[in-house]
Amino acid sequence: MNAETFLITNSLSLSSSLTSPKVPESICRRRFSFRLLWSEIHRYPSNYRRDLVTAEFRNVSGKRRSFGKVWADVKPKPFEVSADSVPTESVKFRDALNDIVLEEKWWEQFPKRWIIVILCFSAFLLCNMDRVNMSIAILPMSAEYGWNPTTVGLIQSSFFWGYLLTQIAGGIWADTLGGKAVLGFAVVWWSIATALTPVAAKLGLPFLLVTRAFMGIGEGVAMPAMNNMLSKWVPVSERSRSLALVYSGMYLGSVTGLAFSPYLIHTYGWPSVFYSFGSLGTVWFAVWLSKASNSPLEDPSLRPAEKKLILSSSLSKEPIKSIPWKLILSKAPVWALIVSHFCHNWGTFIILTWMPTYYHQVLKFNLSDSGMLCVVPWLTMAISANFGGWIADTLVSKGYSVTTVRKIMQTVGFLGPAFFLTQLSHVDSPAVAVLCMSCSQGTDAFSQSGLYSNHQDIAPRYSGILLGLSNTAGVLAGVLGTAATGYILQHGSWDNVFEVSVGLYLVGTVVWNLFSTGEKILD
Repeated sequence: MNAETFLITNSLSLSSSLTSPKVPESICRRRFSFRLLWSEIHRYPSNYRRDLVTAEFRNVSGKRRSFGKVWADVKPKPFEVSADSVPTESVKFRDALNDIVLEEKWWEQFPKRWIIVILCFSAFLLCNMDRVNMSIAILPMSAEYGWNPTTVGLIQSSFFWGYLLTQIAGGIWADTLGGKAVLGFAVVWWSIATALTPVAAKLGLPFLLVTRAFMGIGEGVAMPAMNNMLSKWVPVSERSRSLALVYSGMYLGSVTGLAFSPYLIHTYGWPSVFYSFGSLGTVWFAVWLSKASNSPLEDPSLRPAEKKLILSSSLSKEPIKSIPWKLILSKAPVWALIVSHFCHNWGTFIILTWMPTYYHQVLKFNLSDSGMLCVVPWLTMAISANFGGWIADTLVSKGYSVTTVRKIMQTVGFLGPAFFLTQLSHVDSPAVAVLCMSCSQGTDAFSQSGLYSNHQDIAPRYSGILLGLSNTAGVLAGVLGTAATGYILQHGSWDNVFEVSVGLYLVGTVVWNLFSTGEKILD
């Protein structure tokens, strides 16, 4: 029997002490640390047990207050107490317990909502680990199977075929079935596809393309499912920090994948990357099943105080019965968001998928050096994203309009990468080239406080739909850009690849500054 059930059965005895003239009612409402001291145990020959309990309270100042002893007759077998059968005094006492925290170990006191956040973080860590491992493994794979740059570009882009299909669908599934089921399914799905990649490659190119597309289907629903979970679990006051941590998992996933892939390839062969990374998903799924719930209301282990904190600060929204597509698509800021997301992701996905090849072919690094040096830009991005968020929040707190802040941050996110990519054609030193790539990715991360934050600004009720629309355009840029890069390299040079990215960055800068806004345009 848990402590709350025990105390409710004895509340008539204890509540009289709590409400006595010696104990002001205001004291009972403070935040206490509560302990049950089992000082005596008397066993009876019948099926009852009589326990002597000392209730001791320690208030926030550390002062102890003891309110005497309570005798309780308790049946050893479980029983239920209906709401109608509990006396009024017991209900009042139970409500008072909502402000009392049982003394627990530190790991038991860790907020459940942050366990959900950390699990989402780790899911995104695995997401990018499984995505970027191909950018390293493609080098020995292309040598083994004799693939030309066009074929390599086709393989790299096949992931986005499936990823493109499930952006909007993922949001619908998460809202209908719940984020726990959808995110759990996603991780298992893409982990299986990752583990099957070596088998598919041996069977032939068509099987490999289908397997990579299947992997994209799984990863495509991860972001909508994560947003669904955090919108229910994280209070508004902690939402920015939680999202920053989860998205940092993507960058650190790239760091981890690029750092460990070369070692695994050299030691065990390129198939080992897919087998080892894919198997990690099963470990995550087991923890997810045991710890996660769709919402605080469905979690029986959630402490009352934390549940009250989450539910009291959540924004109540009327359910969306119909989507005003015509109204949404008639707004210029919506199209600014879609176009800018396309322009941004063209360059981002090219760097994500082709950077190791650039280091290997142009800078003449070996496989291990290529993988380790690819870590630096993504690590820079993880740090820069959080730094950019702090700058944006500081500017808003100082009185700058949200529109101004969003335009400043996204302009840095466009012009920064454009400038540093143009310098790569004039660089002779490999160290300077890595520095330019790192600065490009570091300034690119300011987009997290620009276009990636704009969905909530302009249409809070339809932010999920806007995310699906703009991210679909962004994924389309990944499909076209990754495939086009292979074609450009076969008929041109790396300078031509960077020129296209720079041109799109400039287009995005103009469109964003002319048509974007930080004000709400859709109710």
